Amino acid sequence: MATKEKSVQTVREPRPGKFVWFEHASQDPKKAQAFYQEVLGWRVHPWQGGYDMILAGEGLDSMIGGYTKTTGRPHWISYVSVEDVDAAARTAAGNGGKVLEQPFDLPVGRAARIADPQGAEIYLFKNSSGDPEDASSADGPLPRRFFWDELHTSDPKSALSFYEKVIGFTHETKNMGPAGDYHILSRNGVGRGGVSGHLAGAPPHWLPYVSVDDPDSTLERVKKHGGKIHVQATDIPGIGRFGVLEDSSGAFLAIMKAIPHQP
Repeated sequence: MATKEKSVQTVREPRPGKFVWFEHASQDPKKAQAFYQEVLGWRVHPWQGGYDMILAGEGLDSMIGGYTKTTGRPHWISYVSVEDVDAAARTAAGNGGKVLEQPFDLPVGRAARIADPQGAEIYLFKNSSGDPEDASSADGPLPRRFFWDELHTSDPKSALSFYEKVIGFTHETKNMGPAGDYHILSRNGVGRGGVSGHLAGAPPHWLPYVSVDDPDSTLERVKKHGGKIHVQATDIPGIGRFGVLEDSSGAFLAIMKAIPHQP
Protein backbone atom coordinates (compact mmCIF):
# COMPACT_ATOMS: atom_id res chain seq x y z
CA MET A 1 0.00 0.00 0.00
CA ALA A 2 1.19 3.54 -0.70
CA THR A 3 2.39 5.68 2.19
CA LYS A 4 0.25 8.38 3.73
CA GLU A 5 0.45 11.92 2.43
CA LYS A 6 -0.15 15.28 4.00
CA SER A 7 -3.15 17.33 2.91
CA VAL A 8 -2.71 19.67 -0.05
CA GLN A 9 -4.07 23.19 0.28
CA THR A 10 -5.77 24.38 -2.90
CA VAL A 11 -7.16 27.62 -4.24
CA ARG A 12 -10.71 27.24 -5.52
CA GLU A 13 -11.99 29.15 -8.53
CA PRO A 14 -13.86 28.17 -11.71
CA ARG A 15 -11.63 26.17 -14.04
CA PRO A 16 -13.82 25.25 -17.04
CA GLY A 17 -12.56 22.20 -18.91
CA LYS A 18 -10.90 20.65 -15.86
CA PHE A 19 -11.97 17.13 -14.91
CA VAL A 20 -12.79 17.75 -11.27
CA TRP A 21 -14.45 14.60 -9.93
CA PHE A 22 -14.36 10.87 -10.65
CA GLU A 23 -17.01 8.40 -9.57
CA HIS A 24 -16.71 4.64 -9.35
CA ALA A 25 -20.03 2.86 -9.94
CA SER A 26 -20.40 -0.84 -9.21
CA GLN A 27 -22.74 -3.38 -7.62
CA ASP A 28 -20.42 -3.70 -4.62
CA PRO A 29 -18.79 -0.37 -3.66
CA LYS A 30 -17.22 -1.86 -0.51
CA LYS A 31 -15.33 -4.38 -2.63
CA ALA A 32 -14.02 -1.59 -4.85
CA GLN A 33 -13.01 0.46 -1.81
CA ALA A 34 -10.97 -2.41 -0.38
CA PHE A 35 -9.27 -2.95 -3.75
CA TYR A 36 -8.20 0.67 -4.20
CA GLN A 37 -7.10 1.03 -0.60
CA GLU A 38 -4.61 -1.78 -1.17
CA VAL A 39 -3.59 -0.85 -4.72
CA LEU A 40 -3.49 2.97 -4.59
CA GLY A 41 -3.63 3.77 -0.88
CA TRP A 42 -6.91 5.66 -1.18
CA ARG A 43 -8.87 6.30 2.00
CA VAL A 44 -12.66 6.43 2.35
CA HIS A 45 -14.64 9.19 4.06
CA PRO A 46 -18.41 8.74 4.59
CA TRP A 47 -20.53 11.66 3.35
CA GLN A 48 -24.15 12.66 3.16
CA GLY A 49 -26.75 10.05 2.20
CA GLY A 50 -24.36 7.13 2.48
CA TYR A 51 -22.07 8.43 -0.28
CA ASP A 52 -18.43 7.47 0.34
CA MET A 53 -15.72 9.93 -0.72
CA ILE A 54 -12.27 8.98 -2.00
CA LEU A 55 -9.39 10.71 -0.21
CA ALA A 56 -6.00 10.70 -1.92
CA GLY A 57 -4.35 12.12 1.22
CA GLU A 58 -5.25 12.51 4.86
CA GLY A 59 -7.38 15.68 4.86
CA LEU A 60 -10.81 16.40 3.42
CA ASP A 61 -9.19 18.79 0.96
CA SER A 62 -7.73 15.70 -0.76
CA MET A 63 -11.16 14.43 -1.90
CA ILE A 64 -10.94 13.38 -5.55
CA GLY A 65 -14.06 11.28 -6.14
CA GLY A 66 -16.58 8.89 -4.71
CA TYR A 67 -18.16 5.45 -4.81
CA THR A 68 -21.74 4.78 -5.79
CA LYS A 69 -23.88 1.70 -6.39
CA THR A 70 -25.29 0.70 -9.77
CA THR A 71 -27.11 -2.30 -11.19
CA GLY A 72 -25.34 -1.79 -14.53
CA ARG A 73 -21.81 -2.59 -15.60
CA PRO A 74 -19.04 -1.36 -13.28
CA HIS A 75 -17.35 1.78 -14.57
CA TRP A 76 -15.64 5.05 -13.78
CA ILE A 77 -17.40 8.24 -14.87
CA SER A 78 -15.84 11.71 -14.92
CA TYR A 79 -17.20 15.15 -14.05
CA VAL A 80 -15.95 18.06 -16.16
CA SER A 81 -16.26 21.68 -15.06
CA VAL A 82 -18.42 24.00 -17.19
CA GLU A 83 -19.59 27.58 -16.77
CA ASP A 84 -23.30 26.75 -17.12
CA VAL A 85 -24.60 23.19 -16.79
CA ASP A 86 -28.02 23.89 -18.31
CA ALA A 87 -26.58 25.69 -21.33
CA ALA A 88 -23.96 22.98 -21.91
CA ALA A 89 -26.62 20.26 -21.70
CA ARG A 90 -28.74 22.08 -24.29
CA THR A 91 -25.71 22.40 -26.54
CA ALA A 92 -24.99 18.68 -26.17
CA ALA A 93 -28.56 17.77 -27.12
CA GLY A 94 -28.46 20.14 -30.07
CA ASN A 95 -25.28 18.62 -31.47
CA GLY A 96 -26.08 14.93 -31.59
CA GLY A 97 -25.58 14.05 -27.93
CA LYS A 98 -28.10 12.85 -25.37
CA VAL A 99 -28.99 14.22 -21.95
CA LEU A 100 -29.22 11.07 -19.83
CA GLU A 101 -29.90 12.94 -16.58
CA GLN A 102 -31.41 16.41 -16.84
CA PRO A 103 -29.60 19.17 -14.91
CA PHE A 104 -30.07 18.70 -11.16
CA ASP A 105 -28.86 20.36 -7.99
CA LEU A 106 -26.32 18.84 -5.62
CA PRO A 107 -25.26 20.05 -2.16
CA VAL A 108 -22.09 21.40 -3.79
CA GLY A 109 -23.36 22.61 -7.16
CA ARG A 110 -25.23 21.49 -10.27
CA ALA A 111 -24.70 18.59 -12.69
CA ALA A 112 -26.11 16.76 -15.71
CA ARG A 113 -25.12 13.42 -17.25
CA ILE A 114 -24.74 13.34 -21.02
CA ALA A 115 -23.61 10.95 -23.73
CA ASP A 116 -21.75 12.21 -26.78
CA PRO A 117 -22.89 11.20 -30.31
CA GLN A 118 -20.77 8.03 -30.14
CA GLY A 119 -22.16 7.05 -26.70
CA ALA A 120 -19.37 7.95 -24.27
CA GLU A 121 -20.85 9.27 -21.00
CA ILE A 122 -19.68 12.13 -18.82
CA TYR A 123 -21.10 14.54 -16.23
CA LEU A 124 -21.22 18.29 -16.79
CA PHE A 125 -20.59 19.97 -13.45
CA LYS A 126 -20.58 23.44 -11.90
CA ASN A 127 -19.21 23.62 -8.36
CA SER A 128 -20.77 26.48 -6.40
CA SER A 129 -17.51 27.09 -4.52
CA GLY A 130 -15.15 26.81 -7.50
CA ASP A 131 -12.76 24.08 -8.61
CA PRO A 132 -9.48 23.08 -6.92
CA GLU A 133 -6.19 23.96 -8.55
CA ASP A 134 -4.14 21.23 -10.20
CA ALA A 135 -2.41 19.01 -7.64
CA SER A 136 1.16 18.92 -8.93
CA SER A 137 4.75 19.66 -7.99
CA ALA A 138 8.11 20.00 -9.74
CA ASP A 139 8.07 16.20 -10.04
CA GLY A 140 4.76 16.16 -11.90
CA PRO A 141 1.20 15.28 -10.80
CA LEU A 142 0.92 14.29 -7.14
CA PRO A 143 0.64 10.52 -6.57
CA ARG A 144 -2.79 8.89 -6.15
CA ARG A 145 -4.58 11.75 -7.90
CA PHE A 146 -6.41 11.87 -11.22
CA PHE A 147 -4.58 14.09 -13.66
CA TRP A 148 -5.74 13.16 -17.20
CA ASP A 149 -8.83 11.82 -18.96
CA GLU A 150 -8.78 10.05 -22.30
CA LEU A 151 -11.70 9.58 -24.69
CA HIS A 152 -11.59 6.39 -26.73
CA THR A 153 -14.07 6.80 -29.55
CA SER A 154 -15.14 5.40 -32.91
CA ASP A 155 -15.15 8.87 -34.51
CA PRO A 156 -12.46 11.24 -33.16
CA LYS A 157 -13.26 14.00 -35.66
CA SER A 158 -16.92 14.19 -34.65
CA ALA A 159 -16.05 13.90 -30.96
CA LEU A 160 -13.59 16.79 -31.17
CA SER A 161 -16.23 18.99 -32.78
CA PHE A 162 -18.82 18.00 -30.16
CA TYR A 163 -16.63 18.74 -27.13
CA GLU A 164 -15.43 22.00 -28.65
CA LYS A 165 -19.05 23.18 -28.74
CA VAL A 166 -20.16 21.71 -25.40
CA ILE A 167 -17.11 22.33 -23.19
CA GLY A 168 -14.99 24.77 -25.17
CA PHE A 169 -12.05 22.44 -25.72
CA THR A 170 -9.45 23.23 -28.35
CA HIS A 171 -7.15 20.48 -29.58
CA GLU A 172 -3.72 19.75 -30.98
CA THR A 173 -3.10 16.61 -33.02
CA LYS A 174 0.07 14.58 -32.66
CA ASN A 175 1.10 11.63 -34.80
CA MET A 176 2.03 8.74 -32.51
CA GLY A 177 3.37 6.44 -35.23
CA PRO A 178 1.81 2.95 -35.15
CA ALA A 179 -0.69 4.17 -32.53
CA GLY A 180 -2.09 6.72 -34.98
CA ASP A 181 -3.16 10.29 -34.24
CA TYR A 182 -3.64 11.48 -30.67
CA HIS A 183 -5.60 14.67 -30.01
CA ILE A 184 -4.71 16.70 -26.92
CA LEU A 185 -7.65 18.60 -25.41
CA SER A 186 -7.00 22.00 -23.83
CA ARG A 187 -8.98 24.81 -22.27
CA ASN A 188 -7.48 28.22 -21.52
CA GLY A 189 -4.07 26.91 -22.52
CA VAL A 190 -4.05 23.99 -20.08
CA GLY A 191 -3.98 20.38 -21.33
CA ARG A 192 -6.83 18.40 -19.76
CA GLY A 193 -7.18 15.17 -21.70
CA GLY A 194 -6.90 13.37 -24.98
CA VAL A 195 -8.91 11.73 -27.74
CA SER A 196 -7.93 8.45 -29.39
CA GLY A 197 -9.54 6.25 -32.02
CA HIS A 198 -8.17 3.14 -30.30
CA LEU A 199 -11.10 1.11 -28.94
CA ALA A 200 -9.88 -2.52 -28.97
CA GLY A 201 -13.43 -3.86 -29.17
CA ALA A 202 -14.79 -1.71 -26.32
CA PRO A 203 -17.66 0.79 -26.68
CA PRO A 204 -16.68 4.49 -26.72
CA HIS A 205 -15.69 5.61 -23.22
CA TRP A 206 -13.65 8.04 -21.14
CA LEU A 207 -10.63 6.47 -19.39
CA PRO A 208 -9.32 8.38 -16.33
CA TYR A 209 -5.61 8.37 -15.45
CA VAL A 210 -4.20 8.27 -11.91
CA SER A 211 -0.65 9.34 -11.08
CA VAL A 212 1.51 6.69 -9.37
CA ASP A 213 5.14 6.56 -8.29
CA ASP A 214 5.79 3.10 -9.72
CA PRO A 215 3.48 1.64 -12.40
CA ASP A 216 5.14 -1.79 -12.30
CA SER A 217 4.66 -2.36 -8.57
CA THR A 218 1.16 -0.87 -8.76
CA LEU A 219 0.16 -3.43 -11.40
CA GLU A 220 1.65 -6.20 -9.27
CA ARG A 221 -0.70 -5.14 -6.46
CA VAL A 222 -3.59 -5.13 -8.94
CA LYS A 223 -3.01 -8.82 -9.67
CA LYS A 224 -2.51 -9.64 -6.01
CA HIS A 225 -5.84 -8.11 -5.01
CA GLY A 226 -8.12 -9.58 -7.66
CA GLY A 227 -7.72 -7.20 -10.59
CA LYS A 228 -6.54 -7.79 -14.16
CA ILE A 229 -3.93 -6.12 -16.35
CA HIS A 230 -5.08 -5.00 -19.80
CA VAL A 231 -1.98 -2.99 -20.74
CA GLN A 232 1.29 -3.97 -19.09
CA ALA A 233 3.58 -1.19 -17.85
CA THR A 234 4.75 0.53 -21.03
CA ASP A 235 6.96 3.53 -21.76
CA ILE A 236 5.67 6.38 -23.91
CA PRO A 237 8.77 8.36 -25.00
CA GLY A 238 8.74 11.86 -23.57
CA ILE A 239 5.46 11.25 -21.71
CA GLY A 240 5.91 8.60 -19.03
CA ARG A 241 5.25 4.98 -18.13
CA PHE A 242 1.66 3.76 -17.99
CA GLY A 243 -0.60 0.74 -17.73
CA VAL A 244 -4.31 -0.06 -17.86
CA LEU A 245 -6.04 -2.18 -15.23
CA GLU A 246 -9.42 -3.75 -14.61
CA ASP A 247 -10.25 -3.57 -10.92
CA SER A 248 -11.81 -6.35 -8.86
CA SER A 249 -15.28 -5.01 -9.71
CA GLY A 250 -14.68 -4.91 -13.47
CA ALA A 251 -14.10 -1.17 -14.02
CA PHE A 252 -11.18 0.05 -16.14
CA LEU A 253 -8.60 2.63 -15.04
CA ALA A 254 -5.24 3.86 -16.35
CA ILE A 255 -2.20 4.62 -14.20
CA MET A 256 0.92 6.58 -15.13
CA LYS A 257 4.22 7.89 -13.83
CA ALA A 258 4.45 11.04 -15.92
CA ILE A 259 7.73 12.65 -16.89
CA PRO A 260 7.79 16.17 -15.36
CA HIS A 261 7.05 18.91 -17.88
CA GLN A 262 10.09 20.94 -18.87
CA PRO A 263 9.27 24.63 -19.54
